[in-house]
Amino acid sequence: MASLNDVKNKIAGVKKTKQITKAMNMVAASKLRGTQMLMESFRPYATKFSEVLGSLAERADEDASPLLIARDSVKSVNVVLCTSDRGLCGGFNSNLLTRAGDLVKELIAENSDVKITFTNFGKKGRDWCRKKNCEIQKEYLGIVGGKFDFSIASSSGQQLIEEFLNGIYDEVYVIFSRFEGMGKQVPDIQKILPIPPIESSEENKEEPVSFVAEHICEPSAEEVLGDMLPKNVFVQLYSALLETSTSEHAARMLAMDNATKACNDMIDNLTLAYNKARQAAVTTELMDIVGGAEALKG
Repeated sequence: MASLNDVKNKIAGVKKTKQITKAMNMVAASKLRGTQMLMESFRPYATKFSEVLGSLAERADEDASPLLIARDSVKSVNVVLCTSDRGLCGGFNSNLLTRAGDLVKELIAENSDVKITFTNFGKKGRDWCRKKNCEIQKEYLGIVGGKFDFSIASSSGQQLIEEFLNGIYDEVYVIFSRFEGMGKQVPDIQKILPIPPIESSEENKEEPVSFVAEHICEPSAEEVLGDMLPKNVFVQLYSALLETSTSEHAARMLAMDNATKACNDMIDNLTLAYNKARQAAVTTELMDIVGGAEALKG
């Protein structure tokens, strides 16, 4: 059995750990509120943006923009991997990295000669790529989980568009964590180049909805669509970064809350062990005293 001092030191150490986890929980909660507000305010804009693109796509030709044209054969793929820079957020990063690994396997299964490169947002994704000997085209650190604006999505998205148009990449995917609630963050994957067919906002296919009366375009739907499609890539990247940042804070908040509860359980168990050890020590001392008194009487 451990000595009283050993158990007492363990209790003190667990209490200090509890203070750290509780503080990290509070920090994650404060960051979550701000990021979640940005995400929820941006979602309606992204939805309406897709609706407008759906309206224009209905009236434009199929060859309105090279960003819509799929390549005959896929020889090079870039994967934008969004992860966090820090750990201590449960299975948040491991789920994203598992999804990235599955995508790589799927792409190789379709074409064994495909070249896969990564654009990393976050240290965890970069470290994973280095461990797997994956080629890293670009890395952005200190973005996810911190403060960033639309410019980071527009600059990185513009580079991806230029490389796609120059034939460096045939497809571009983004892997991010979709925020569905405090206890649910789902790893998701989305193709952003070439831009997949844009669904119109009609819900009832038997009664199609016309967008012509709502969106009047000058000089033409094709030209406006050509200007808006690159912005759609920026919107998708910015939305993925917001979703991932919100998911990271929620996952860390939940992980630190569970860690605090585990510390409480450990403190209770160690306190019980400490009381038992102290009672055993007291009982032993009393037995020695009584035994010595009886020996003196004899």
